[in-house]
Amino acid sequence: MGDSAKLDLRAGVDVAKLADGGMILGKVEGKYVILARRGDEYFAVGAVCTHYHGPLVEGLMVGDTVRCPWHHACFSLRTGEALRAPALDPIACWRVERSGDKLYVREKLPQVSKPKLVSSDARKLPDAVVILGGGAAGLAAAEMLRREGYDGRVTMISADESAPYDRPNLSKDYLAGNAPDDWIPLRPPDFYKEKQIDLVLSSRATGLDAGRKRVQLDSGRSLDFEALLIATGAEPVRLRIDGATDAQVNYLRTFADSRAIIAKAASAKRVAVVGASFIGLEVAASLRTRGIEVDVIAPESLPLERVMGAELGKLVQQVHESHGVSFHLGETVKLIEGRKLTLSSGKTVEADFVVIGVGVRPSIALAEQAGLTIDRGVAVNEYLQTSAPDIFAAGDIARWPDPHSGERIRVEHWVVAERQGQVAARNVLGYREPFNAVPFFWSQHYDVVINYVGHAENWDAVEIDGDLAARDGVVTFKKNGRRLAVATVSRDLQNLKAEAAMETSA
Repeated sequence: MGDSAKLDLRAGVDVAKLADGGMILGKVEGKYVILARRGDEYFAVGAVCTHYHGPLVEGLMVGDTVRCPWHHACFSLRTGEALRAPALDPIACWRVERSGDKLYVREKLPQVSKPKLVSSDARKLPDAVVILGGGAAGLAAAEMLRREGYDGRVTMISADESAPYDRPNLSKDYLAGNAPDDWIPLRPPDFYKEKQIDLVLSSRATGLDAGRKRVQLDSGRSLDFEALLIATGAEPVRLRIDGATDAQVNYLRTFADSRAIIAKAASAKRVAVVGASFIGLEVAASLRTRGIEVDVIAPESLPLERVMGAELGKLVQQVHESHGVSFHLGETVKLIEGRKLTLSSGKTVEADFVVIGVGVRPSIALAEQAGLTIDRGVAVNEYLQTSAPDIFAAGDIARWPDPHSGERIRVEHWVVAERQGQVAARNVLGYREPFNAVPFFWSQHYDVVINYVGHAENWDAVEIDGDLAARDGVVTFKKNGRRLAVATVSRDLQNLKAEAAMETSA
């Protein structure tokens, strides 16, 4: 972390060295610690984000919080609490003492737990909360319910065979072979027992009676609830390709899917990736990292152009090509015969197996069957409530009124899903907290990481600062003169500043 990390914060720091809004990195008894200043207040907190261990000193202070430069987790400088996902665990805090013109970091402070929540005339707590979905939103909601001091029944129903896990890693470091299996679960197995969360795996809800507040499961079991969160996520779009067999074609959505691709990759020499989506391209990068030849086949003329524009699309293609990926753009797969794929142009490609990544569809059938309002997703208000007041929706299925774009939007971003799960949980408990976070996602292609904040489904102007070819720049998407989204490469702090500015301009 550089020479500044050698600074002994117990020995004292000159006040003049710490400007308002500034942070200094040092150590306390062998631990990396940040000393931060906000006005006449001073804070000392752990220096490493609890999500992917990002360096918080390179992040941004906003009020009495600090935000991670990598994936925008937000922590309280006062308590260390992880206020916003993707980090779920707190950072440590130390007491700071000022003596004359010196600041001294003293003893480590105990973590503060919130008191048990109880029902009152102003707040009626539900006796039982059911969460449908074991992904980002579902786990974040269950964790937040307990963090807020709720001790009623919490049941999480997941169609997955695995406990909640770090889905973004499945197409990135885990698939590339750089992350072991035990990094992938979001929580250890005993977490659910300790927090008294009834996690039911390999189970689907087959019926929802909104009026009677009852969920029917495929096992025949039924659950009554007073509050329900639907966080059923999305399913990969399935392509029908003549000649293709289930043994040849793979999709990547679950932990089991990623393990299956890894098993096949062990003996593969060449793989075809159908679709130049984020998932498709991240799979391509991970397989190339394993030394496998990769062909990407997609109908568009540039990868990711619809989402991030031509400039970033060209950059992404160039990055992949520099690592040996072959692109077949403007093409679809018409026929698979053994190892041979015949493309729409008549060209052929050889592959040991195929990975299809052409997008996902929200899993809204249950909500639709229950009579909830549907709008290309499950329609929710600013509190993430559906048309049934005691039923909330979060994550890939939710379409909400976004105050930053002024539109009703639905996105498929991991961080958004987690943050919506957290807000939905607090609203289940009666906080009436609007969901107003600026959407954020990141995409990794080898050593190139693109951070994207905001939401732009279409735009009429693109501004570029820096040199994208040198993998260092900022791309701003505008419509009618208004900034809608900002994507950055190697400019993490600027991305954080753009997020903070968008929050205040809504």
